[in-house]
Amino acid sequence: QVQLVESGGGTVQPGGSLRLSCVASGFSLNVAKIGWFRRAPGKEREAVACIETRNFPARYRDSVRGRFTISVDKPKNTVFLQMNSLKPEDTAVYHCAYAPADGLLCDVDPREYDRWGQGTQVTVSS
Repeated sequence: QVQLVESGGGTVQPGGSLRLSCVASGFSLNVAKIGWFRRAPGKEREAVACIETRNFPARYRDSVRGRFTISVDKPKNTVFLQMNSLKPEDTAVYHCAYAPADGLLCDVDPREYDRWGQGTQVTVSS
């Protein structure tokens, strides 16, 4: 059974950092697509970053590129999202999601992912 469990959210001041974790079970991260998505109140869900774990390049939305980094720890079957220089507009519930690998770059369309974690709240506020 595929499961994803996120953690690491919290409240930070603008300019601060958080590292989100997504622990996977029921499948191996050796061959997978993992996406991080977020949804802020009153807004549509949006892709933040994604990675196809067979050393394909990661993808980032423009507003987080250079501040966020997605990485994979395969022995721990965990995906991380390191978030630096956080801004109030980064406030949202963050979810990780899984899709089977297909030899292509990861997808930014949430409809391509079929397993989701429960989410973790990130609040950036002074």
